Formats: sequence, structure tokens, C-alpha cells
Amino acid sequence: MDSPTAVVSVRSRNGKSVEDLSWMTASVDLLGSAAPWRTFRWYRGQKHYSGAYWSATMRDHVIYESRLELARLLFADFDPSVHRIVAQPFLMKTVVADKVRKHIPDYLLITGQGPVVVDVKPRQRLSMPEVASTFDWTRRVVESRGWQYEVWSEPPEAELENIRFLAGYRRDWLLSPEILDELRRADLDGVLLGEAARCLPGWPEIHVRAAVYHLLWVHDLHTELSRPLSPSRVLRQAA
Repeated sequence: MDSPTAVVSVRSRNGKSVEDLSWMTASVDLLGSAAPWRTFRWYRGQKHYSGAYWSATMRDHVIYESRLELARLLFADFDPSVHRIVAQPFLMKTVVADKVRKHIPDYLLITGQGPVVVDVKPRQRLSMPEVASTFDWTRRVVESRGWQYEVWSEPPEAELENIRFLAGYRRDWLLSPEILDELRRADLDGVLLGEAARCLPGWPEIHVRAAVYHLLWVHDLHTELSRPLSPSRVLRQAA
């Protein structure tokens, strides 16, 4: 099936202007610097939990409109291949079966492997005809220029909880640079997570433990995240 031709509307960073462009010619730089197309929706009794997450990748806040979108944000912020995160990056318009269709993707991720357009949707809603149709034509449009399209649903619970926990240590300015440097020089490959906090006896254990968690967040250290973190988890140093 041929890919439909699409137009994207992009809101400038200052929010004062909108530019309409062909999808095939809209530059990565323009889309990557766009302001969110929608603003927050706050109303009494709303079912969605909107908010703003401070992203270590962006060094700024990124908005989300549901807890599931926040989960995808956490995974993107934790992913070292992601260099930029844009929420609600553009309004995409096309014609499908002689009808005008519109869609606002949830995120645009600029990665080392190329741009990724992301839609976040609970797994139970993916089979709904309207949702399936929208994601089908969106995928065809996105992939028509060699970009990746992703529909993201509920992640493994243990992995999400581990990444959410490590995100509490993402702010590097709250940690001691001296402790981080010493930990990077230490041989922690094969050391148990519970023992790593005691590897620098000259520093308070609580501060060393926080620095170890930060090094896990930035991938200088690795450990198994598919199961709940525990003191018995083995650390591995980045190659």
C-alpha cells in the first residue's frame, strides 16, 4: 500500500507562529526544536494525569499527558542513544480514503540511529478500529522518509520501577564530583550492588550509594534491570 502524502504543522519554540510544511521536507532541526502542539488540559474529574518531567537528556522539562506517557519519557531519558526529546512535536495531516485525517504524535526522539516518532497507547486500546487506523497511516507516513515509528504500551513492571528509581539520581549537580571520579576509577566490575557503597571508606556510605545509582543511570555501570534491584545484583562496568 502506498504511503499517503502528508503535511505537518509545527509550532515555534516561542509559541507565536505556526509553520506548515511537507512531511518529506520538514527538517529534523525544525521538528526537534518545536514547541508542544497542545497545551495542558486541566479540568475537574479528568482521567489523565498531566505534568512536566525534568529530563536529564534535555536539561529542561518535557510535558506528558498520562502516567503511561511519563513512563515512556523515563525510558527515553534513560536511553543513552536518545539525544533529544520533543513532546507533541507536530500536527500531521493527510487524506486517507478521501477523508482528511489529523494526528499529533506523543513524542519525537532524536537518536543516534535516526529520528523516532512515538505514539503511546494502553495495550487494551490498540485493537480499537479508530486507533488502529490512525496508527496505520501514521506509520506509513513516518516510514516513507526512512524514519522509525513506534507504538509503545505498558512496559515490564520491574524494569519500569527500576528505571523510575534510578531517575531519582539523574541530577548530576546534586552529587559529589570527587566521589563520581573515584568510583569511575575503581574496579567495580563483578562487585555486588550492596557492597559498592562501601568501596570508598573515606566518604559517607550514603553519598557513595547515591553516586553508584547515578553511574547506573548514565550507564557507566550496568546491572540486571529486568528484576527488582537488590543488594545481590552484580555490577558491570561499561566497556
